[in-house]
Amino acid sequence: MSDRVSDRVAAIAPSATLAVTAKAKALKAAGQPVIGFGAGEPDFPTPDYIVEAAIAACSVQKYHGYTPAAGLPELREAIAIKTKRDSGYEVDPSQVVVTNGGKHAVYNAFAGIVDDGDEVLIPTPFWTTYPEPVRLNGGVPVYVESSIETAFKVTVDQLEAARTDKTKAMLFVSPSNPSGAIYSKEEVQAIGEWAVKHNLWVLTDEIYEHLVYDDAEFHSMPTLVPELADRCIVLNGVAKTYAMTGWRVGWLIAPPDMAKGLISLQSHQTSNVNNVAQMAALAAVSGDLSAVHMMREAFNRRRLTMFEMLSGIDGVSCLKPEGAFYAFPSFEGIIGRTVGGNKIESTLQLADVALEQANIAFVPGEAFGSPGYARFSYALGDDDLGEGLNRLAELLAP
Repeated sequence: MSDRVSDRVAAIAPSATLAVTAKAKALKAAGQPVIGFGAGEPDFPTPDYIVEAAIAACSVQKYHGYTPAAGLPELREAIAIKTKRDSGYEVDPSQVVVTNGGKHAVYNAFAGIVDDGDEVLIPTPFWTTYPEPVRLNGGVPVYVESSIETAFKVTVDQLEAARTDKTKAMLFVSPSNPSGAIYSKEEVQAIGEWAVKHNLWVLTDEIYEHLVYDDAEFHSMPTLVPELADRCIVLNGVAKTYAMTGWRVGWLIAPPDMAKGLISLQSHQTSNVNNVAQMAALAAVSGDLSAVHMMREAFNRRRLTMFEMLSGIDGVSCLKPEGAFYAFPSFEGIIGRTVGGNKIESTLQLADVALEQANIAFVPGEAFGSPGYARFSYALGDDDLGEGLNRLAELLAP
């Protein structure tokens, strides 16, 4: 990178998930029969009633100009009502800040918390974006490792061992991207109580709250541990629940003083989120959950197929995901083997070989802080899913 670029920007790692998806789409456009497991987005269209709300909003003159930086008042109120409905967490609309997608919410949350040298505990595997805004704001990501043996969850003991006098916050995600892991009620409560005891901030990303399977349940940490609310920021958005990744509407919910500060920040960053997209989001969060129930049925079917097919490949170990729409298999049994004429030394290398020789794209675990693993999204059609995993099985056959 050019030496004219600032050190902080130069240190940012590009989004591996977007890079894999872009490469797969480019190859497909060039005529290659690529099947992509990289995308973190539902393969369903945005529901019609949400699109219709956006179309109607285009003709409303007040949405042609600036609106409040924190979000449309009616949307902030609807998000507060939706939050109470879905997680039991009661907040005032003034605590809601509507952002340009979930990533914007993540960045602003860390900007509000992190000062130079502050440490943020981030359990692995983690979504690729999380560490970057910590670094951009002068903080230090501290990784707390989990594995398939621990069901991709960390314990209070692990968090305590990683805590120092510089620890300012921890990131908590359940259901998890990329592992699909879900913490039990007791585990969520124990971590929340630990954070309160040590006066730490918690950023809890709840964007996959409705994508849970079997007997697993989603639990919101500030609901289980009310005393945490004064040092907790909840991250969420419409992208996953309503198949609205491209609409770019997320939000954060913060204590009143933090929300006020982040509204001021956003007023200088972006001003208001696109008004038409906000009205689409209003229709989404104000409506029922029938759309996500339909999608979840399809995801569940694909989840079981993916788990079964990955588990049937020699050298691959897979934990059945409980939430989101990802599997996170271990390829440790493949490392050291020769695949397609190449001795595999890492999942990063394996991903390149798979794309070049089998026309399948997935994101290697290195992108999520967990070498030896890989993320496979099952947010793609059933036929493509089966064909792609068959290609993988053939590629990895001894």
